[in-house]
Amino acid sequence: MQLIDTHCHLNFDAFDEDRDAVIARAAEAGIDRILIPSTDLQTGDEAVTLAENHVEIWAAVGIHPNSSANFEPAFVDLLRGKTAHPKVVAIGEIGLDYHWDFSPKERQWQAFEAQLELARALELPVIIHNREATDDILAILERWVTTLPESIKDRPGVLHSFSASPEAAERALAAGFYLGFTGPITFKNADELRHIAAQVPLNRVLMETDSPYLTPTPHRGKRNEPAYVRLVAERFAALRQLSLEEAASQTTRNAEILFNIR
Repeated sequence: MQLIDTHCHLNFDAFDEDRDAVIARAAEAGIDRILIPSTDLQTGDEAVTLAENHVEIWAAVGIHPNSSANFEPAFVDLLRGKTAHPKVVAIGEIGLDYHWDFSPKERQWQAFEAQLELARALELPVIIHNREATDDILAILERWVTTLPESIKDRPGVLHSFSASPEAAERALAAGFYLGFTGPITFKNADELRHIAAQVPLNRVLMETDSPYLTPTPHRGKRNEPAYVRLVAERFAALRQLSLEEAASQTTRNAEILFNIR
């Protein structure tokens, strides 16, 4: 069995003391590839360095909305330079976050739309962060996908750690996006999210941890890590009445197609 953790912040300080052991535990659990998205220019460099040093690690580069307060157009050229690395497979994580007040909405929009344009120009998928900004994000993405070249029209990106409504899921899927599911599908009070996960077309689902955050049951309250993506996959498999092997095979294939990491 093989699984891909398609969203893990393995470069964060939470892993400084045992990063190699975390990677080893992931391999023991059947997780053979890990994708590290970035949140700013520095974490982009960190993600690329980890990808260079570990065959199982891949990277995405981008400016997170909560890191966009000082965004400048020149940052796009810096991101473009990082995408020259062969293990950079996406732009992300990017998007909008109206929960925290770390960046004005206008600056978030500027950063988001500039990075969407970069992704379009480079023909790379995007990893989308959404917190309390669903309508604005979907409106922007629905316009954006109409401009995409044929190479990524069917794989524009993923709505990471999906947590919006069933109607939002339908809109995202209609625009061609994948949905990423994380630890919350194992939480006791997440019935609506599980309902969505049970209905999404199997060829549009990704497994994520968002480590070190969103730790699945039964480890909730502790640091999350890539090995625990297996727990997310087990819950997803049960929802779909699949074996773990079947769920792992399909979601791994999805990640390989979306991010071109065969």
